[in-house]
Amino acid sequence: MHLETCPNCGADVPPDAKSCPDCGSCDATGWSDSSQVDGLDIPEESFDYDEFVQREFGPKKALPRGISPFWWVVTIGVVLALLSFILRLWG
Repeated sequence: MHLETCPNCGADVPPDAKSCPDCGSCDATGWSDSSQVDGLDIPEESFDYDEFVQREFGPKKALPRGISPFWWVVTIGVVLALLSFILRLWG
């Protein structure tokens, strides 16, 4: 396996080197294909998007609830009754 940069310490590695001249890492001590991407902060396959959003932005806030249809009907009924009462007083 040929590397130009050591995945452990980032030092330049000569083309025919069996280990890093700076830190000494090699295939046996963690210089492998998987170690090349270890420090890239790539999410794992078990990445949980919902957990990430909650961690970054906090828990979901409940949206304010509107007035139920029952109370709309009651309100309209009361307004119509008041209008009817006022119109009878004037008429």
